[in-house]
Amino acid sequence: MQRFALMLQSGFVKEGYPTTIWKPTVIFGSIFQSTQSGIGKWIGYLDKWFIFQLVLISRLLLKKIRNEEALFHICDHSNAPYLRFLPMEKTSITCHDVLAIRGSMGHADAYCTATPTGKLYQKWILSHLVQVRKLAAVSRFTLNQLIDLQKNTDLNKGNKHYQVIHNAFNGDFKPMTVKQAFPLIQNLGIATPYLYMLHVGSNHRRKNRKLILDVANELGTEWNGQICFAGEAPDSDLLEYAVSLGLMDRLVIVSNPDHMTLRALYSLCEAFIFPSFSEGFGWPLIEAQACGAPVIASSIQPMPEISEGSALHADPSHPKDFANAFRMLQKQNLKLEMCKKGMMNIKRFSNKKMTQKYLSLFGLTK
Repeated sequence: MQRFALMLQSGFVKEGYPTTIWKPTVIFGSIFQSTQSGIGKWIGYLDKWFIFQLVLISRLLLKKIRNEEALFHICDHSNAPYLRFLPMEKTSITCHDVLAIRGSMGHADAYCTATPTGKLYQKWILSHLVQVRKLAAVSRFTLNQLIDLQKNTDLNKGNKHYQVIHNAFNGDFKPMTVKQAFPLIQNLGIATPYLYMLHVGSNHRRKNRKLILDVANELGTEWNGQICFAGEAPDSDLLEYAVSLGLMDRLVIVSNPDHMTLRALYSLCEAFIFPSFSEGFGWPLIEAQACGAPVIASSIQPMPEISEGSALHADPSHPKDFANAFRMLQKQNLKLEMCKKGMMNIKRFSNKKMTQKYLSLFGLTK
């Protein structure tokens, strides 16, 4: 979310609105190598929910911050509990998804499980999130899910302004030529440009990485290209599955690629495969399109909303459907058409457009 906050700040400053980012300082969390799980995660919460709350209160007591012109925006819905310290009439929030919240409530289609304490934590977040009066949702799908969570409650009533504001790019994504891109990825194990399918993401179950292997297996001898997983390194289960299908020797693993490498991978892939079961927005879809890649994505929302007809879509539960879509892209005319549509689609996600919509949400339109 730090990159998202910096993106908003940059846009607001360009429009003439001075902007400052407040964020917790890591104190207790610095004791641990990771605050993403285990005891380190709980100790990290001391920085987030105790120390930073004291800092927030002290800053709000300053006369300068109490200025009537000062507005506050919480960049991530998971920080909704900070709302109780901020003036409600001058505060807004961005909701990136409600997957963890819905998962904690037992919605299987969220593909997010929760521990007993996790369920209480997500309930606490939701109890604050539904109180905000001004909210930006990154997709219509996410907004509809949030509204559904509020149905039949008093919190669904009252003076609220909810608006869909699609994310802009959080980096510079544009096509690279073969001459520019291939040297960056050749040493990673990519043998031939435009002869590999690409997935960018994590091993989370909702990302559905297993389907990529199923697609290659379904294509059989029709296609002998490579399968590239970029982002988080595949876990042992995925690697064992690749071995069972006889695909291990065709696997290319690029762990946490830097930005230029990621652009190169997008630019030279035969197709970008995005078979997620659940997303709040789906940044990789438009990143791939911005680099000139044809996209085959899940038919589950919000992917069709984000592509707006510029990608091929298939049922993420059926590898054959994705394989058939991949076969369709072998037709050069269709591939060029999808790439062209992708380039048109990405124009909807400029930082300037996003900034203007946020200013509208804040009531600052000029």
